Amino acid sequence: MQRGVGTLIRWIRTQAGRRRRTALWAAAVLALAGSTGCGAGGDAGRASTGEAAANGPEPVELLVSAAASMTDSLNEIKRGYEASVPGVRLTFNFGASGALQQQIEQGAQADLFVSASERNMNALVDKGLVAEADREPIVRNELVVVVPASDKLAWSAVADLSRAEVKTVAVGIPESVPAGAYAKEALTRAGLWDALQPKTVQAKDVRQVLTFVETGNADAGFVYKTDALSSERTKVAFAVDPAAYTPAVYPAGVVKATKHPDESRAFLTYLRSKAAADVFARYGFSPVGAVPGS
Repeated sequence: MQRGVGTLIRWIRTQAGRRRRTALWAAAVLALAGSTGCGAGGDAGRASTGEAAANGPEPVELLVSAAASMTDSLNEIKRGYEASVPGVRLTFNFGASGALQQQIEQGAQADLFVSASERNMNALVDKGLVAEADREPIVRNELVVVVPASDKLAWSAVADLSRAEVKTVAVGIPESVPAGAYAKEALTRAGLWDALQPKTVQAKDVRQVLTFVETGNADAGFVYKTDALSSERTKVAFAVDPAAYTPAVYPAGVVKATKHPDESRAFLTYLRSKAAADVFARYGFSPVGAVPGS
């Protein structure tokens, strides 16, 4: 062994060029490590295996497709849940409820679905993608109209959106964004939906509506109370009459295609716990049976 190593070193020293010598020395070191460290490598491998066994199995990762308006509250719930259930990791896919519904229908991976509308959850139940027994109402939200924090106009109701001073009104796409659908309901009931179309700009989700108003790209926008509370650059102009739109109830359900049904049902149960309810309340959500504005 020593004779072979000595021969290798003498050969390297005869090679021309500093860069080439450096590379060859590195190769020699690797060769020496491989030839002299066989026993140690086996011990290291066994130690590594023992360490992995001591640490336990890999945690289960649950992918939760959830309404964009739940971004802040669910991220806080994630921290508390993972601390109390170390065998589970939560990953969120936030977006418009209608878009998330379509993703699940098209076979996208998801273990749970949290919707901002019962309509989107009902669609998945009707198609056999979520079991009726595995869905639960979680919280309720309220529809409000926000304006830039610097706005000086007096506001009271949706009729004020018709004023000449209001050039642009942001609304979530009604077909895919529940808040947009609720806004369309309220404006249609007030006879204003068609009249406001020339000044309406549609957004892909409720958070984009909020961004439009924050950046001055819209003079007013329909968002949830929870979104309004998260922004310092906007203020609530008025709350939309709750009698003018379908109650904004958020259901959650386990997707049938999940590979982790027990863990998914456990998290669904947690979403209805007092610990989760306290988090939701801090972000402006109300219990399902609460009366908006109370």
